[in-house]
Amino acid sequence: MICDMPRRNPGRERPQRRKELFHADAFRCVGCRLDVPMLAPGTAHRNHCPNCLTSLHVDHRIPGDRRAECRGRMTALSVSVRGDGEWLIIHSCQSCGGLSANRIAGDDNALALLRIAMRPLSDTRLPVSALLAL
Repeated sequence: MICDMPRRNPGRERPQRRKELFHADAFRCVGCRLDVPMLAPGTAHRNHCPNCLTSLHVDHRIPGDRRAECRGRMTALSVSVRGDGEWLIIHSCQSCGGLSANRIAGDDNALALLRIAMRPLSDTRLPVSALLAL
């Protein structure tokens, strides 16, 4: 018996796999699984997710060198502010314990950044009077 149903993709090649589409110009976040473009406003070497701020341990010493052998998952631990007012995300590697400072990008989730910045204020071990004395 011959089926008269039309084929789904007649005369066309097979579509590329998602893995191939997001190899050179984007990466998939290991935290929230978002497809993240490599281009980011405010930084030349994006290595963290703008949504959840999770990263991978890819750089060894120089931003963008991609020479780290660990490749472990890095979680956003805290933020730091340079003298010129630029914010940095402090990441901690869950595999080797290494720390790194990464510039924030212009499209990073502002609420996630503020949550990290406010963590010391929510720590009950730190008395509020000590903070006010600063």
